[in-house]
Amino acid sequence: MLVLAIDTSTPAVTAGLVALDGDALESRGDRVTVDPRAHGELITPHALEAVKAAGVTLRDLDAIVCGVGPGPFTGLRAGMATAASLAHALGIPVYPVCSLDAIAADVAPGEAPFLVLTDARRREVYWAAYAADGSRTDGPHVERPADLQTTIEVAAGDGALLYADALGVQPIEPRFPSPIGLVKAADFDHEPAPLTPLYLRRPDAVEPAARKKVTTP
Repeated sequence: MLVLAIDTSTPAVTAGLVALDGDALESRGDRVTVDPRAHGELITPHALEAVKAAGVTLRDLDAIVCGVGPGPFTGLRAGMATAASLAHALGIPVYPVCSLDAIAADVAPGEAPFLVLTDARRREVYWAAYAADGSRTDGPHVERPADLQTTIEVAAGDGALLYADALGVQPIEPRFPSPIGLVKAADFDHEPAPLTPLYLRRPDAVEPAARKKVTTP
């Protein structure tokens, strides 16, 4: 099974091709650029380049996996629109994945619970808590680091690096979702859920207020 994995929930613009055979996963090619302003510009070229690097074509794909956040409105929209468009054109399913779960899937196995935190801007983080086996136990949420009450001592994600002192946690890898992590977190045993973004807060853009009526004397 050949799966194209896409994520634009963080500053990393990520696309990669993963071969899935039972529980075995193999990366066949990926393209990642860390640039929070380039999601819309780079995600489609990255997806096409990853497929080409694997020596296959888009018609060889069996499914698409897409990170649905939590993340900024504009970034998420770019990745999800790309995934939805490709899936529709190719007639293949697209599986939504919580991007924090994708990061958690790449955390090295251990015996302690951990957090995953990504930068939510506005001096806030998106976060979720995970058991030692990688299963999510809380979240996702959006919160100021100083308000996050936890006894967990380690955390993955770029938010952990940015706010390690405020949170009192030890940062661990990875920083961003990877194609392998996205595919690990996908549920291929059931029909894919709707491709719905996890915004967790309202977008910055708002509808303009109604114009005031002007009357002439």
